[in-house]
Amino acid sequence: MQEVVKKHADKLRFTIVGSINTALDFSILFILTMLLNVPKELANFISTSVSFLFSFFANKKYTFKSTSKNLKKQFLLFTIVTLFGLWVIQTIIITAITPVFTNLGINKPAALLISKLIATAASLIWNYTLYSRVVFKKSKNSSD
Repeated sequence: MQEVVKKHADKLRFTIVGSINTALDFSILFILTMLLNVPKELANFISTSVSFLFSFFANKKYTFKSTSKNLKKQFLLFTIVTLFGLWVIQTIIITAITPVFTNLGINKPAALLISKLIATAASLIWNYTLYSRVVFKKSKNSSD
């Protein structure tokens, strides 16, 4: 049992970091859209940007315990992976499916919430896969 927990410890840590980021992201998104009437696409861009820096350092140090000294390379890879997930994958999903839910009679705030949840799940799978295999990949030479 202990081996199973150890084997999946990075997934648990990723879930914790992701939960914090998601709470921050959702809070900002809904404040901007519901209170300030910012368009959902722009609000999503802003909300995901705010949690970005915290996410990089939390994932590097806490989730994947990366000791790589090549911060520039990791940050560039992290940026590419994360921004594609947030700004391309999430925006496409939110834009495509929010109207579907509103056409089904779901009110706009609930439709946006459901769409954002689906978009977030898709981007989290994308992120974990590429963070663990590319961005914070354990290497023989920790300075890479």
